[in-house]
Amino acid sequence: MGAPMAANLLKAGWSVTAWNRSTAAVDDFVGLGGSRARNVAALRDEPVIIFMLPDLSFIEDAASGLLDDWRLAPPPPGTLVVVMSSVSPVGVKAFGLAVADASGGNAIVLDAPVSGGTEGAQRGTLAIMAGGPSEHFERLRPVLEAMGTTVRRLGELGSGSLAKACNQLIVGTTTAALAEAAELAERSGMDVESLFEVLSGGLAASKVLDFVGPRLAAKDYAPTGPAKFMHKDLSFVMASAAAAGATVPMATAAVELYGELKDQGLGDQDLAVVRQTIANLSAAAATTIAAAADATARTTVQETAL
Repeated sequence: MGAPMAANLLKAGWSVTAWNRSTAAVDDFVGLGGSRARNVAALRDEPVIIFMLPDLSFIEDAASGLLDDWRLAPPPPGTLVVVMSSVSPVGVKAFGLAVADASGGNAIVLDAPVSGGTEGAQRGTLAIMAGGPSEHFERLRPVLEAMGTTVRRLGELGSGSLAKACNQLIVGTTTAALAEAAELAERSGMDVESLFEVLSGGLAASKVLDFVGPRLAAKDYAPTGPAKFMHKDLSFVMASAAAAGATVPMATAAVELYGELKDQGLGDQDLAVVRQTIANLSAAAATTIAAAADATARTTVQETAL
């Protein structure tokens, strides 16, 4: 995700310096006209520092040297640190406090997670959900608009991450429902592709159906993004719901299902692989039912013989 997002910043005329945990992506980026940072701390005086890593723990590890450097010599006032990963709404607030403390109040954290997948990152059509002080968001807006076509501030720090958690609640449960429908239809002798074509013309139509439906129908699980991250994101929904006193029965069921997906060893495949999770559960249930029926039949035969 980060590489095409950074490439779009270059296309929009921004000067971009990049660091990555592996060097290959940076080599390609430098080939596009970007610059290379030897480490994250080397970015200390940049006006905007963007993190796009799998989770907040990765960001905290990557930023540790930067924060140590800022403790010795604070960055320029108004430095923006932008978390564009999908992270805990509670955790990103704590990260904001840590950054403010290390920088002497000169650096401000905004969260701005994205939706749209790898395709949206490449096309620059991401939906970007931001949280943070309004004046700093307005300063950041031109940067975000180089990467996305829908850019909104939802409130203070943590609001963007909560919005992304809500997004994942909808995407995760809708994908799971489509996977259930696909498996039910096929096991009943129906053509899944035809079913989804009909559904797309009615009230069940959605972007999720358009995007993931063909993969579900074809059982194409080549990763566009690891399915295991959905379990992480739904865990954020659960934590946020607990903090807000909200009941989330759909998220509760979905986090269990995607936990099962990981337990089945399918987490590195595409989100559509939730259909395989359901198929595996169906097969296990059928085996259990068959075994129970066989045991009942044997008991009946024995009783008849007596």
